Amino acid sequence: MSSDDAATPEETAAEADDAVDDGPPARYDRLERHPTPGGRNSLRYWTDAKSPATVALNYLVVWLIRVSPSLRLKSWLLRRLGATVGAGVSWGLEATPDVFWPERIAVGDDVIVGYDSVLLCHEFLQDEYRLGDVVVGDRAMLGANVTVLPGVHIGADAQVAANSLVADDVPPGTTVAGVPAEPVARDGSTDERSDDDAGE
Repeated sequence: MSSDDAATPEETAAEADDAVDDGPPARYDRLERHPTPGGRNSLRYWTDAKSPATVALNYLVVWLIRVSPSLRLKSWLLRRLGATVGAGVSWGLEATPDVFWPERIAVGDDVIVGYDSVLLCHEFLQDEYRLGDVVVGDRAMLGANVTVLPGVHIGADAQVAANSLVADDVPPGTTVAGVPAEPVARDGSTDERSDDDAGE
């Protein structure tokens, strides 16, 4: 996505909420797939996928984002990398945006990304590498040490418990936990509420 085509955080969060509400395709259907050109794993060919100079610069900026205590500086640096960042975003210490494709991250207003969490927009596999946008809706909260996989959309006001692996979309207002993350009820059990109760 070019800077001219970048959506506002409000538009991005609204699209994520609409997509989750309308039953979006699984994240796997949303991913772009790029076959490995040779007989080795796709990571061996990363320099064909992304400029080494760009990745090196991204890495330095991501390092600053990880260690800076200033939330304002973190948001400013994330925007310089091409990420869409809403107002009032709190990006925790050691939290890491995708180093290769940070421009594929969009977080809405007042999002919390907890300590040591990782938002990945790429997967290097044996036979291909995959790319997908990570979208986090307004006021969503990601606990410490959460990993979000490429193509995942997290709806507004959703909550992801610490140490969770988010491998599929999270509907608005839903709390998920675990590896992989699944909806949970307030008592910590698997959430089997009806759709009428899902907004509570």
